[in-house]
Amino acid sequence: NVETGAPATAAATVRFTNNETTAVNVYVVNEGTDLFLKRGAANTTEDLPVAGTAPGTQVRLKATRTDGSRTYTSDPMALSATTTWRVP
Repeated sequence: NVETGAPATAAATVRFTNNETTAVNVYVVNEGTDLFLKRGAANTTEDLPVAGTAPGTQVRLKATRTDGSRTYTSDPMALSATTTWRVP
């Protein structure tokens, strides 16, 4: 018999709330490199898996309006199993 394991999941998750009236692109910024997570729809809350970044890693979170007119950046933080962040 061949069995498959559970699907791989990210160890860290960002619970992201977008209170903007427009969509935003959400990133984790790790050591100066932007890792795209997802385009977050307007006025929604989503859990965004962060692949390849372990809990405890110091990062910033960034959200940019899809038209580029505004960018939000978090203070430095350590990722946890579920990190919560909202804009604005």
